[in-house]
Amino acid sequence: MVAVLCVKSIAKYCYPLKYSNYVAKYSKQYDLDPYFVMAVIKAESNFKEDVRSNKNAIGLMQITPDTAEWAADKMGVSNFQDSMLNDPDFNIRMGCWYLNNLKLEFNNNIDLILAAYNGGRGNVEKWLKDSDHSKDGKNIQYIPFKETDKYIKRVKVNYRVYKYLYENLKTSSCIVFVSLWNFKF
Repeated sequence: MVAVLCVKSIAKYCYPLKYSNYVAKYSKQYDLDPYFVMAVIKAESNFKEDVRSNKNAIGLMQITPDTAEWAADKMGVSNFQDSMLNDPDFNIRMGCWYLNNLKLEFNNNIDLILAAYNGGRGNVEKWLKDSDHSKDGKNIQYIPFKETDKYIKRVKVNYRVYKYLYENLKTSSCIVFVSLWNFKF
C-alpha cells in the first residue's frame, strides 16, 4: 500500500493539475471532460505557458496564430493579437472552445477530434473521404501522419493517467472533475 501511494505521489508530480481553475471553468463552459483537457495540455506543452513550437504554435494548448485568428473571430474576440495566446486563461479558453468545435463537427469521436487538433481538420476530412484511410467515412483506420498517430495515443494515455490519479479529487475551488464525455479510450 505504501509503494502504491509513493508511486501515485510521483505520478502526480509528473501529471500535475496546473491551471485547474481555468481548466475546470472552460471545460464546464465548453462541455469537455477536464481530464481530457489536462491530457491535451500535457501532450501539447507539458504545462509550459510560454512555449512556442517549430510550427509556431503558442502556449499551453499550442494554438497556431492562423487557427487562433479564425477561432477568435468565431468566438467574438475583438482585437485579437498573437500575444494573447501566452496568457494561460485565454489560451485554455480558446483551446477548450476549439476542442468543443471539433467535438461537434466530428460527432464526439475522440480519435477524429485529436487528429484534427494536431493534424488539421482539413486533413481529417480528406482522410475520411479516402478509402485508404477510412473504410466507412466516419472513422480513420490509418493516419498517414506519424506525429498525429503518436499524438492521439499520447493524449489517450495521459487521459487514463489523469483519471486514475485524480478521479475523485475536488479542486480547491470545490469543482469536482468528472467525466462528461461518452467516448471510449
